[in-house]
Amino acid sequence: MRPCAKHVSLLLAAALVAALGLLLPSGGGAWAQDEEKPYQIKDGVVDWYTFSGFRRYHAECHVCHGPDGLGSSFAPALTETMKTMSYEDYLEIVVNGRENVGTTAQSKMPGFGENRNVMCFIDDIYAYLMARADGVLGRGRPKKEAKPAEAKERDEDCMS
Repeated sequence: MRPCAKHVSLLLAAALVAALGLLLPSGGGAWAQDEEKPYQIKDGVVDWYTFSGFRRYHAECHVCHGPDGLGSSFAPALTETMKTMSYEDYLEIVVNGRENVGTTAQSKMPGFGENRNVMCFIDDIYAYLMARADGVLGRGRPKKEAKPAEAKERDEDCMS
C-alpha cells in the first residue's frame, strides 16, 4: 500500500516536531521555573490553545488516561507523570508510542504520529496537561477566551 502525500507530510511533520524537541530545554518539566509556561490562565479563563488541548485530550487521550488526566486502570495519571516528564520525552512518546514490560505487568501506548487530531494540536495538549499537572487548572471544561485568527488559520492548514 503506497502512502498518500498527506500521510507522508504528517510523518515528516511528526519527525520534525520530535527533532525540534531535542533542541528545547529540559529538566523536571519542559518549562523551568523562570521560563514562560505553555498555558495562560487569567481570572479562571484559559487561553484558546490550552482549551484546544482540553478538547483534543478528551477526544483522543482520555479513553486510556482518564478524564482530566487522572489515570485509569489502563494508563497512568498524566497529572502526575507530566510533573517530571520533559517536553522531548512527551513528544517522543506521543509520536512513537511506548511499551513497558515488567515482571508483573506490561503496558503499551500506541504512537499517534499519523493522527492529525493529535499531531496538529500536540502543543495544545501539552499546554492543557501541564496546566493540570501544575495544579492551576481544575477538573472539567474550562472557560476559554475567543479563538484567535492565527489559531483558525493553523487548524485549517494542518487539518486540510
